[in-house]
Amino acid sequence: MGTMFETIMLLCFGASWPLNVIKAYKAKTAKGTSLPFILLIITGYIAGITAKIISGQVTYVLIAYVFNLAIVSLNLVIYFHNVSLDKKRVMEAEAHA
Repeated sequence: MGTMFETIMLLCFGASWPLNVIKAYKAKTAKGTSLPFILLIITGYIAGITAKIISGQVTYVLIAYVFNLAIVSLNLVIYFHNVSLDKKRVMEAEAHA
């Protein structure tokens, strides 16, 4: 029963991450995005995966952990892409000033 509720929790979180990735990609800026927050979430998912493996509780719930980790990691890639776009805009603005 506990595994079922853990899976529901992970699916709820998992449903929100793709929306966040799309929003960040469309925004084309890193402003308003917290790198420490993203890294904290990634660390949490890695810890959850590690706990499942160490405890021998490798069940279907592990798929939800891995999926969420992949999506949040994609958010990290988009964050750095957007930081690059922000820097490029600043350099272009300074060149025109």
